[in-house]
Amino acid sequence: MQISALLTSAGINIGVCALLFSLYSILRKQPSNASVYFGRQIATGRGRAPEDPFCIDRFVPSPSWLLEAWQTTEDEILAVGGMDAVVFLRIVVFSLRVFSVAAVVCMFVLLPMNYYGQEMQHKQIPSEELEVFTIANVKEGSTWIGAHCLALYVISFSACMLLYFEYKSITKMRLAHITNSPANPSHFTVLVRSIPWSPKESYGDMVKKFFTNYYASSYLSHQMVYRSGTVHKLMDDAELICQRLKSSVQPTRNLKLVSCGLCGDNANSFRKLTQEGDSVNSINNNVNSVKSKMHLTALESECAAAFVFFKTRYAADVAADVLQSSNPMLWVTELAPEPHDILWSNLSIPYRQLWIRKIATLIAAIAFMFVFLIPVAFIQGMTQLESLSQAFPFLKGILEKPLMSQLVTGYLPSVILMTFLYAVPPTMMLFSVLEGPVSRSGRKKSACLKVLFFTIWNVFFVNILSGSVIRQLSIFSSVRDIPQQLAKAVPTQASFFMTYVLSSGWAGLACELMQLFPLTCNMLRKWVFRIEDEPTYVSFSFPYHTEVPRVLLFGLLGFTCSIMAPLIVPLLLIYFFLAFLIYRNQILNVYFSKYESGGQFWPIAHNTTIFSLVLTQIIALGVFGMKQSPVSSGFTVPLIVLTLLFNEYCRQRFFPIFKKNAAQVLMEMDRQDEQSGRLQEIYNQLYTAYSRYPMTSPSIIIPDNRDGPESCADPESLNQALIKGKGIINEEKDYAPMIDLK
Repeated sequence: MQISALLTSAGINIGVCALLFSLYSILRKQPSNASVYFGRQIATGRGRAPEDPFCIDRFVPSPSWLLEAWQTTEDEILAVGGMDAVVFLRIVVFSLRVFSVAAVVCMFVLLPMNYYGQEMQHKQIPSEELEVFTIANVKEGSTWIGAHCLALYVISFSACMLLYFEYKSITKMRLAHITNSPANPSHFTVLVRSIPWSPKESYGDMVKKFFTNYYASSYLSHQMVYRSGTVHKLMDDAELICQRLKSSVQPTRNLKLVSCGLCGDNANSFRKLTQEGDSVNSINNNVNSVKSKMHLTALESECAAAFVFFKTRYAADVAADVLQSSNPMLWVTELAPEPHDILWSNLSIPYRQLWIRKIATLIAAIAFMFVFLIPVAFIQGMTQLESLSQAFPFLKGILEKPLMSQLVTGYLPSVILMTFLYAVPPTMMLFSVLEGPVSRSGRKKSACLKVLFFTIWNVFFVNILSGSVIRQLSIFSSVRDIPQQLAKAVPTQASFFMTYVLSSGWAGLACELMQLFPLTCNMLRKWVFRIEDEPTYVSFSFPYHTEVPRVLLFGLLGFTCSIMAPLIVPLLLIYFFLAFLIYRNQILNVYFSKYESGGQFWPIAHNTTIFSLVLTQIIALGVFGMKQSPVSSGFTVPLIVLTLLFNEYCRQRFFPIFKKNAAQVLMEMDRQDEQSGRLQEIYNQLYTAYSRYPMTSPSIIIPDNRDGPESCADPESLNQALIKGKGIINEEKDYAPMIDLK
């Protein structure tokens, strides 16, 4: 690929970005688009002040949103988007810092060495081939290879040092997030699954018996998990009570009223009271029958899962971490997710099925990765004009035109690949749901890992190793040649990666800012279907499962190509700077944080960065060997070892904080709550926290979209829903009565 083709791609993407940025600054000022660009503020009840319809400024582009995003502090981001938002922006800032160092070293030291690496007659810069600016242009045995090895050391040490400080800072932030946040019900709650079945006792009785026996001093209470069909069955029974009450009272209304004794006629008042007494007895009989029916239904529809509450955080943590039974498949415990984070539909999945589901989804994901080889092979064919002309002879005349050849080789391949990749996140999210996670954050983290592996495999490895499926299989059959194949392919495929950064990076950020899909839906709803009412749900949670893999993929491309093809580094710097501003704006205005994982995405970023560094060093080792520089190759081997040792140190020093809670921290928090007298208040909150349909009024609120019979419903908000005294109330005092029979 020539420099002119790269400049053509850059010009097109710069024009697209400038157009979309200008449109965004205008569209965000229109009141009709408030639900698209200010969904978080609407969801939190803040809204926006109405714009003056006669103000000309509404139709003039302005950079005010850039200034607002730049001036926002990290504490404000933490208050608005939670810790996950801060961690994601830290990943972007880390990449910006690392590649700032790489840009100085590569652009001012390595790029001139690559350009003058061989004695040749250079053309004008736009007519030069991109390979002239890569390490492939350095002749074999040149002493300049040592400068590339030194640059590799500088970039690797800078990355490791920044990783260490970021990991340390985020670890402290996670501990502060746990200790300084309000009392979290999940710290006192353990999710118990795979409760053994007994023909003599219900699941609820089994849970109570087990934990009062083995955790008598710390066990507080429990809530069973029910199938959602039971919830609606209980509602139908409640409606049946009302119908029977009406039918029982109706005959008294049809009685012919006679004059009282004061008017001279005989009044059979005592007979009427007797009938009312009979009616009351009939009501009591009906209520008792429904009571018995509801109790039996609740017992029969219990899931083999329960939320168990403990008196202290430490007791809950110990119970969640300890093996409860000699059979590891029974009484499986884990710390419960936060109430808003629970994925209720997966709680009814039998625990014994989970390992089968994980294997099945893994096989499906791998199969999907190999199916994706077809579009990637087609895209690779487009980057080679000779093979494309041979495959499609009728295009030969068109491809000979300079502008068309630059467009086909420099712009279209990356755009087509980016279009195909839009189908990956929804597919991986579906696979993650089928795995059976019990939390939304766990589902999103699983989807994030799947999308990350998929994009690294298809965008990086498949593209650099070959341009056809058959050649890929022949390459992977020889494992020993992988370092040499990578060393040969990375410099030649760097041009495609540059265009991919321009299309998927720059233009992708502009599309994220515009919110094209919500904007289109909003326009259709208001201008085509003429629906003026705002939608009920106008905000979405941040798509970490798509954006985290995107940022980490660009980091991998930057590390692997930095010393091989330094021209990619300034393109990445621009991308990360734009990402810093745009993602801040989206977190502040668009996305609403409904739940969070407590910074669980940082270990993924750390491990991916270490993988990128080691892969870069292995590729450099192969390149140095091909360039006949044994000294540089010898110095690269210890660098690989040092990087792996650094990763092991971080894994031992910081990673356990993200995996488990520190007993020291939990006990200190328990002591503080006990001294301040807040424990009873926390206990009262536990009873209502894990309720899928919390009762906020004297009548139960049932969503319109009823779940299927296999999904799980509200735990003890309908637990043992019995008629006590004058109403059907829950066992716990915090719930309002379902039906008032006064």
